[in-house]
Amino acid sequence: MKPRETVPWIALAMLFAGVLVGVPRPTPDPGPLSITFEGGATKHPRVVVLGIDGLDPEILAETIAKHPERMRNFAKLAREQGIHPLGTSTPPQSPVAWSNFITGRDPGGHGIFDFLHRDPVTRIPIGSTTVQEHGTKIPLWSDWKFELPGELNSNRSGDAFWTILERNGVSADIWRMPANFPVVPSKGWSFSGMMTPAMDSAYGKCTLYTTDPSVSAVEGEARIVAVREFEGQIDTAIPGPPNALKEGDPATSAPLRITIDREANAAVLDVAGRMLVLEPGEWSDFVSVKFEMPLMGALDVYGIVRFYVRSLEEGQVEIYGSPVNIDPAAPAMGVSEPADASAEVADLAHGIGPFYTQGMPEDVNALKEGVFTPEEFMQQARLVQSEGERMLDFALKRYMKNGEGGLLFFYFSGVDLCGHMMWRHGDDKHPHHEPEFAARDSSWWSKRPGSTWKDIIADLYMEMDPVLGRVRDSVGDATLIVMSDHGFAPYRRRFSLNTWLLENGYLVLKEGASREKSEDDPARSDVYIYTAGGAVDWSKTRAYGIGFNGLYLNLKGREKDDPSTPENEDGIVDPAQAEALLREIKAKLEAFRDPSNGAQVVLRADLASEVYAAERRAEAPDLLVGYNADYDNSDQASMGRIPDYVLSDNNRGDTFNGSHLMAPDVVSGTLMSNRKVAPGAHRLEDLTVEVLRQYGIAPGPGMKGHAVLE
Repeated sequence: MKPRETVPWIALAMLFAGVLVGVPRPTPDPGPLSITFEGGATKHPRVVVLGIDGLDPEILAETIAKHPERMRNFAKLAREQGIHPLGTSTPPQSPVAWSNFITGRDPGGHGIFDFLHRDPVTRIPIGSTTVQEHGTKIPLWSDWKFELPGELNSNRSGDAFWTILERNGVSADIWRMPANFPVVPSKGWSFSGMMTPAMDSAYGKCTLYTTDPSVSAVEGEARIVAVREFEGQIDTAIPGPPNALKEGDPATSAPLRITIDREANAAVLDVAGRMLVLEPGEWSDFVSVKFEMPLMGALDVYGIVRFYVRSLEEGQVEIYGSPVNIDPAAPAMGVSEPADASAEVADLAHGIGPFYTQGMPEDVNALKEGVFTPEEFMQQARLVQSEGERMLDFALKRYMKNGEGGLLFFYFSGVDLCGHMMWRHGDDKHPHHEPEFAARDSSWWSKRPGSTWKDIIADLYMEMDPVLGRVRDSVGDATLIVMSDHGFAPYRRRFSLNTWLLENGYLVLKEGASREKSEDDPARSDVYIYTAGGAVDWSKTRAYGIGFNGLYLNLKGREKDDPSTPENEDGIVDPAQAEALLREIKAKLEAFRDPSNGAQVVLRADLASEVYAAERRAEAPDLLVGYNADYDNSDQASMGRIPDYVLSDNNRGDTFNGSHLMAPDVVSGTLMSNRKVAPGAHRLEDLTVEVLRQYGIAPGPGMKGHAVLE
């Protein structure tokens, strides 16, 4: 049947393209950056730190050797002062490692030990980087309430290095620093990065609008919204943040009307009166969305969303909506200091327009959940990279106009997040490697003739080479440091720490309880260690795992009884016996071999008492399990589950396939500079001390580093 009254919608939208979005496409690369240098000497030296998450020194050297014509800038810097390993954190997880760099302390000093910490009463995983204070709740009539939220604070101890710079009068612009949420101000601008939440969840959930009813059954880390098309029109909604004025904090939403014109092969998305016209395969720009909070309109909040049309086939409409990002022009939660800096950057007239504020902008969950194909994921990653380059241009111009000089830090995430999800395509030994896909042409993405998806990791590195060139051309003879928080390695086999603890008698189940059934068993259900509704007998359990690298003892006096359950979950391990028990577990873990190939699974297991400073060591996992290359703790065990397997091939699409959640020896970070690097081994904490030393500032309290540059 011919769609009715849809052609006028298309025509109308095209006619008013000047005030509407028109046919949105990714912003083109602005080309070479031109900066006017402010003449004369600066008050403070210029130091520029380019942070590239996940940049591995060995892969970098290999890529330079194999593709010298596309790695000219890295090759030049390598010839000048070399490529140096940079010791990462224990464990080498991004929020831990970047906190080491931010504070110049190890995790025992700054208190960030993993992506996930645990509640010692419920044993439930909790976020590691922030602490929410309890607010005041005032019940109103019916199901309304008035709630004064408690303050959200950083869980990190120790001064950020730019705070110390500020005390000493040194300007610093900090762009997208991971673990910088809530944002720590500076004498300059400071922006949040990784670990910044989306409006609706910690890491953000995309939405797939689909007319295929079978797809609605696979919801996980993505929202699947089943919609119905009637005479070319779909009425649905954009899921928003919770409404804190209603009991139960129900989710808000904003209306979304989609009009389909199959003759024009296009869709018009009406978002609060703003029309987005998209063909299949097209992305929209970000659009602002208001989420109304009934009762008190003054509390309405704004987010930004972008859309991608996957399919407009008859009976098969599929449209992706991004996670709802905090709107940088009207932020519901601060994403910059000063608060209006984000709005200035988001101003299309003077800045770059709306930008991703979500802490992990590359939408890995959309790929994990099958909402994206790998090619679509890389399209979205290209948008993130392009945005980052435009933001870098803005940052460099601002920085070079500052006659005081000072520090500039800028961060890129793509090598890390794309490496996590796309590693298997370049690794023919990976159990989830797909040779047919790996052989497909990828030149449309890489802009490198003859490239295939097998080359994806090298192409991610090549994507960063023009960025480095741009920085060097812009800042002249300023001191330049290129660094990463950790490297990368294959993740081919999944280890489940809780299941290993179960089989070795350290974790004991309640009578009648059992571990999970196999993943292909339709009767399988999740089995958790949590006190409420969990399967664990805490009166007999001595150790458990929470987080990607953490093992905790069920320690008497620290692990507490959960008053909401009939059982007693008080810890049972005598603190006087704790070290002996930990050394026993450590020895067994390090001796464990993969039955399939004889490889050592756990390269080293470190006692927190031996590798961490004392200030906050009591909060740390008791043992830090450092996996060998090829191995990681499974996602399931990391969240407190007890899977059916101890070891299993990592042949699933819903998890990372390249990783760095291993022993720090396996995944060293990268250090490069245009200044001579001092001999010897250097770590992230040393780089912090070096940044301060560039301005004649002594290390702050608790810092553990040494000079890095001669």
